[in-house]
Order: sequence, then C-alpha cells, then structure tokens
Amino acid sequence: MGYRSIVISSSVRLSVKNEQLVIEGESNGTVPIEDIRTLMIESRTATVTAYALSALSAAGVCVYLCDEKHLPAAVLQPLGQYSRQRKRLLLQLEQGKPHLKRMWQDIVVAKIKNQAKCLELCGVDAEYYQKVARLANAVQSGDPTNAEGQAAALYFPYLFGRGFSRGADTAINAVLNYGYAILRGYIARVLANYGFEPCLGIHHHSELNNYNLADDLIEPFRPLVDLFVFQSLPEEELTSGRKRELCNILNYEMLSDGEHHSAAYAVERLVHSLERCFTLTEKTEKLMLPELEQLKRHEYE
Repeated sequence: MGYRSIVISSSVRLSVKNEQLVIEGESNGTVPIEDIRTLMIESRTATVTAYALSALSAAGVCVYLCDEKHLPAAVLQPLGQYSRQRKRLLLQLEQGKPHLKRMWQDIVVAKIKNQAKCLELCGVDAEYYQKVARLANAVQSGDPTNAEGQAAALYFPYLFGRGFSRGADTAINAVLNYGYAILRGYIARVLANYGFEPCLGIHHHSELNNYNLADDLIEPFRPLVDLFVFQSLPEEELTSGRKRELCNILNYEMLSDGEHHSAAYAVERLVHSLERCFTLTEKTEKLMLPELEQLKRHEYE
C-alpha cells in the first residue's frame, strides 16, 4: 500500500520506466510507483504519458487533475479491475430503503460524534461540544429531522467563530474544500477498485452527481480535515505549501474499529465493511466507521 503524496505544480514531464514514476523538469527524479498513494497534477502545463496514466491506475494510485483555480476537478478511476463488476452493481441495486436508511443513520451519528470530538480537541468549551454531541442521540433512521444539519449549524461557528458560514468565499472555506476534495477523490477511487458504482449512493442520490456513494462515506472523515485546518493551517490563502500539507491528510491517524490506522486505510476498511453490509442477508453487519482522535501522522513500518 502506497504512502507518498506527490504534488506536481510546475511544467514537468511524467513518464514511467522500470515501475518508477520519472519526473523530468528543472530537477529530475524518480519515485517507485508502489510507494505512491496520491498524485496531484496541479500544473496545467505538465505532461503525462498515456502509459504512465495506465500504470498508475493499475497500481491503484489516486491521480487528481486540477482546474484553472488549482482545485481538484477530476480523479482517474480504474475500469474493469474488479472481476465481478456486474454482481457488485446488482448487489447495490438490490438494497432496500429501510436498510439504507439505517446505514445513513449510523453515518450521521459517526459524523456528529467526530464533530463534537473535533471541538473538544480544539479547546472549545465543554458546554458547546457536548451540545453538539447530544444531537448524535437524536438521529433517527434516515435522519428525517436533519440532525446532521442542526449539528453543522452549531459546529462550524463554534469551531471557526461566530458568523462563519460554509457558503462564504473565505480562505478557510477554500482550504476546507481542498481537503474534502482529497478525501472524496480517494474514497471514490477505493470504491471503484472494489467494484462499487460511486453514483449509486446510500443517502445522496442526485442524478447530476457521479460520486453519491463517496459523498455518503466521506461524512465521518470530514472532521479530520476540520481539525487539521484549525490546528495546522491558519486563516491564510491556499498556497502551494498548504496544498502539499493537505495532500498528506490521508496519512493522519483515525480509529477504525478501535485500532489506529491511517485515514486512507480506514477508508479501505469502511469500504470492506460496506461490502459485508450489502452482502449479509440478515443485515446485522455494521459499517466500520472512523473515529476522530488527536492529529498524528501514521508511522509506516
């Protein structure tokens, strides 16, 4: 499993030779493909060989392409790597609404608990983070009362200050959106690797969204980005340095079923548990949802 995150922000040429990513530009270098988890191509003047894209995809590397604002706009998805694609698609289509609503309930509960934990870790008064935490107990199947929205309305002003709005054009929101895009693209990539159709969601179901399922599974991971931004990135512009730091968000630890793992591996464990939840006829299996803890880079052996 790769662990390195590479950001390409200049006019370089990327190719592959002897299972190494070859970077040619002002300074040349090579990186073993097996060590790479994510590759962010931010420069619009960089060039990549078709063979390199094919090799990176086959190796499971998550390749992001950026738009004119240098924000992730697309992610390279594998095609036909999973051996039973049709079986997996039919399995997704066969899921009943009651089961999907219970799964969404679990996801929202995990998200709200992680938001409350984020507030606690950021030094917010206990009165406030406990108020958010109590909303987790109010989540019903399918979240018909929108406890998720109620928690968000409290959470973000508690974290970033009164008057803060996620819809505002601010530096903090730009940094948050960049971090979320890293997570979203990686989750979509893992889903595709295991044969899931990302447009078929548990709760999200927009016909205009090709990543509904990724947008479901990302929810309990979002507070990791929030915590990282609050503690590590002050309210400044989204510079190249900050982008490089955010590209490493997948290497920070979260708890997964009580065990310490990188966020990237927690995503894989969650997708594996999704498969079990969809497959078991008794529907008693639970999603392996992540739990937030203090920021710490995962140590790879």
